[in-house]
Amino acid sequence: MTDPASADFQTQLNNERDALRAFIALLEKEQQALLQQDNDQLLALAEAKTQTANKLALIANTRRQFLNTHSANLDTAAWIQKYAPACQTVWDAVRKLAEQAHHLNQTNGEVIQLKLRSNQQALNTLLGATQSAAGLYGRDGQPNIPVMGRILGSG
Repeated sequence: MTDPASADFQTQLNNERDALRAFIALLEKEQQALLQQDNDQLLALAEAKTQTANKLALIANTRRQFLNTHSANLDTAAWIQKYAPACQTVWDAVRKLAEQAHHLNQTNGEVIQLKLRSNQQALNTLLGATQSAAGLYGRDGQPNIPVMGRILGSG
């Protein structure tokens, strides 16, 4: 790989691999915070996760622009195979890390959805109890307890 363009590409792939590793570390911390219900850490991780995701998107766009400039109609794997076979190991790592990040992010999203459903059920229970309790007193402040059974002396 003596071509300067290939060397630049290798550097870009190394940067992408490193950014994916950092993103995975954040996703793993997020998962632990979700499981431990550490909301303060979740807020801090959200900002770092957003920044890292934006960095990853920028790196991936740079890679695509490089490929568009240096070869028409070849995807990354085909370009590497044809012009920079020495990059294959790094590219394989990038793809594996991207798959791992996707899986972690999806799992974290599912945990968040479960927690949201649980919170919604608790809120609905509390609201139901509040509405039931609100009917215990009338406008005059007197107890308005529903009468069960029959009235004495009737039927």
